[in-house]
Amino acid sequence: MDSTVSVIIPTLNEEKYIRQCIDSMFKQDYPKDLMEWIFVDGGSSDQTTKIISEYKNRFPQLIFLLDNPKKIASSAMNIGIDFARNEYIIRLDAHSEYSKDYVSKCIYWIKESGADNVGGMAKTKAFTRVGRCIAKMLTCPFGVGNSQFRISQNSGYVDTVPFGTFKKDLFEKIGLFEESLVRNEDNEINYRIRKSGGKIFLSNDIFFTYYCRETISGIAKMAFDNGYWTVISAKKIPGSMGARHFIPLAFTLGVLGIPIAYLISSMLGKIGMGILLLYLIIDLFYSLKLTKEFYQFFVLFILFPVFHISYGVGSLVGIFKSVKFNNKRNLK
Repeated sequence: MDSTVSVIIPTLNEEKYIRQCIDSMFKQDYPKDLMEWIFVDGGSSDQTTKIISEYKNRFPQLIFLLDNPKKIASSAMNIGIDFARNEYIIRLDAHSEYSKDYVSKCIYWIKESGADNVGGMAKTKAFTRVGRCIAKMLTCPFGVGNSQFRISQNSGYVDTVPFGTFKKDLFEKIGLFEESLVRNEDNEINYRIRKSGGKIFLSNDIFFTYYCRETISGIAKMAFDNGYWTVISAKKIPGSMGARHFIPLAFTLGVLGIPIAYLISSMLGKIGMGILLLYLIIDLFYSLKLTKEFYQFFVLFILFPVFHISYGVGSLVGIFKSVKFNNKRNLK
């Protein structure tokens, strides 16, 4: 007999993507009478809740719409988990659409693998020319490091997966999502799973399509925010963030430190410039490798350093704010 499933989808101003997300859910081969779809909205100011309500009015036993006063994804997940009535929890992202066997494969693999959390592979897409360049960058090892769900084609046990499939009773054992984190709540919950002796499984049998940011400023802001919350997350929950998350910070510090290196020693400065030149050569190599079109090459060549430095600057700001907060607390 198939298991019952509660699908939780946090939303905030997703009018551009939410309809295709829901439509992909209606194409699922998993029995609808064994599912509930719980949308938890953080106060959208666009048409997101109106669109969800259109579907909800047609399928009131399947679709539920809840409010999320705190707006953030971790809070949305906790509201959804508290509301959920079924055996399994599947978190989905409103910025995505899902293969027709997504739910059935998630349930199959969480039972087959013995893991406490299961996720799948992302196919990154976009609607605009710049967006398609961003999509290429986000599926390139030089862009995102060893982010397995973006670049790998192999199944296996990993440190983290996107979104996730869980048994509901797992949260009784390890607790709910950490609401002090605006970002990286998935890394943090997966860290707790691993710390408790659990496993996380990435399946190449599970697919979803993620729609990325469409502008350079949009991806730069996302990178900055991710960099900032990487530091905050690591400070709040040591061990929750892997070493790869701090590589952009090291690179940014290296670039900013080149003038200082020259003041100390011309040789040290030349070493710094050599490392920067090596980075630009690698940037050039991957930009040429990913496209034969001049426009995309030009955008990609700019995108890689913009993405990495924005992430690194975000991490720097996170460090400064953490130090400032600690100093204020020590003065009290």
